Amino acid sequence: MSSDTLAKVPTVPELPEPADAPRIVPQRRYGQWAAAVAVLVALGLAVNSVVRNKAFQWDVVADYFTSDSVLRGLWLTLWLTAVVMVLGFALGTLLAAFRLSANPVLRAVSWGYVWLFRSIPILVQLLLWFNIGALYPQVFGVRTVDLLSPVAVAVVGLTLHEAAYAAEVVRGGILSVDRGQIEAAHALGLSRWRRWWRIVLPQAMRSIVPPAGNMLIGTLKGTSIVSVIAVNDLLFSAQLIYHRTYQVIPLLMVATLWYAVVTSLLGVGQYYVEKRYARGTESAR
Repeated sequence: MSSDTLAKVPTVPELPEPADAPRIVPQRRYGQWAAAVAVLVALGLAVNSVVRNKAFQWDVVADYFTSDSVLRGLWLTLWLTAVVMVLGFALGTLLAAFRLSANPVLRAVSWGYVWLFRSIPILVQLLLWFNIGALYPQVFGVRTVDLLSPVAVAVVGLTLHEAAYAAEVVRGGILSVDRGQIEAAHALGLSRWRRWWRIVLPQAMRSIVPPAGNMLIGTLKGTSIVSVIAVNDLLFSAQLIYHRTYQVIPLLMVATLWYAVVTSLLGVGQYYVEKRYARGTESAR
């Protein structure tokens, strides 16, 4: 193209920016900043009162925090939590399968179990199991008192209670899986076991893991209730010490701090497990 042709091509004139163009000013949120400052001030005052209050006796807390009796109680608490969660979810998965079964008897039994154990407070259940010898003095020729120790009562009572909630968690996770996924796997000729293991379970875990993690943390804290039946858990260990030394507040703070540490670690683990099962979803990006 020649220079004369280029000279004839019309050019678009640049429009001058208006001198009075409005300037965008971010919205000032004075109320939010004032609320944030007030919350920080209140939090600082609360922390200061806790740290400087001599009634907490932080030196006593430090002395007993890693004592042998407290650590033994902590170990029993962790063991009890793990056993109850494993057994509770095993029984809960079975109950969920019953609830999703086409058999009306199995569905009724599962529904009745969940209704019963969610209706009775856990403390009442533990006390009933602890005094089961009054109803059945002997089981298979063995005295019930000798058969069910306080730890065994705690395992049985907590497991039956947790299974009712685990059943609903598992059932909800299975129902969250698209029915078309199961039908497609069936069309591909996959066996029933492979359909559940390879198709249903990985997708159901996205809905099961968050409430299961909350149940784990709740079970850890809920084990403190077994102290009423003289199970030597973390709280009962602290109680034994302050019944002897009369240092109630420091020993309760020892138990509180250990519960806070363990629940925080479980919360971190729950975050990474949820992140793993959420891969490929919108929330994971």
